[in-house]
Amino acid sequence: MKQTETLAKLACAYSGVVWGLFWIPLRALDGSGVTGAWATVLFYLVPAVLFLPIALWRWRALLAGGWGLQLTGLVTGTAVVLYADGLVYTEVIRAMLLYYMTPVWSTLLARLILKEPITAVRWLAIALGFSGMLVIFGIDVGAPLPRNVGDWMALAGGFCWAIAAVRMRGDTKSSAIEFTSLHFLLGAPVAVLIALLPLAGAHELPDAATAAAVLPWLVPTLVIVVVTGSFAAMWGASRLNPGIVGILFMTEISVGTATAAIWAGEPFGAREIVGVALITAAGLAESALDLLKWWRGRR
Repeated sequence: MKQTETLAKLACAYSGVVWGLFWIPLRALDGSGVTGAWATVLFYLVPAVLFLPIALWRWRALLAGGWGLQLTGLVTGTAVVLYADGLVYTEVIRAMLLYYMTPVWSTLLARLILKEPITAVRWLAIALGFSGMLVIFGIDVGAPLPRNVGDWMALAGGFCWAIAAVRMRGDTKSSAIEFTSLHFLLGAPVAVLIALLPLAGAHELPDAATAAAVLPWLVPTLVIVVVTGSFAAMWGASRLNPGIVGILFMTEISVGTATAAIWAGEPFGAREIVGVALITAAGLAESALDLLKWWRGRR
């Protein structure tokens, strides 16, 4: 059981790393003419096409899961689509701060719905994670209260993911392959719907030639990075307390900060180092406690 739990934690941390790299292909798409919310659409449509044969192969399992499984897939897809589009319609800092209220929502929902206890180390991990975020982004940005449509998207995305994490944790019949398939198949139409909405700063639909031109590098990127990261998230989330899942996903902030410094020339000094250390400590807090208990038991 402990080995499975450790692997699940590593899977969620890996998923956070993947989403910390998310900005790189998004920026490349923007430079190639696939801008704004339409980049999110492409990010979902390509994996949806790839997962369609898998869904047809697993149709019995998808049907056996009933409407509850379909709802979980819709919520996971909606969560990440809202977050990705939130990055388009508001400042990146504000989107991250609002989305990563997720550990709080997840912890509270897991307590209310799954009756899972909230431990002192869990609250400590949440405090460390949020402290790290505020250090990296600077407390001078003010309280992260929603001010525009992008802010609300990021906040809603985080809450949707918390709901999805609780649902996956409570679903003992479905597997990660079903969750991942529905994540893309049901997330794709949500991405299209949002891209078609007359939102402020909306972007034009790219032409077919522009979209086709990016596929040679986008498809392998999505398969190797995004699909594996999504599968890891679904597999890990179905085996862990939703609160710790949200905390482990905070690795995205550390990776995003470091990679932006390396490849985008953004600042990475003492403040960023302290913030990354705090977020890393948040992700390791419960595992460190388990290791301490094991060591004491060996004495």
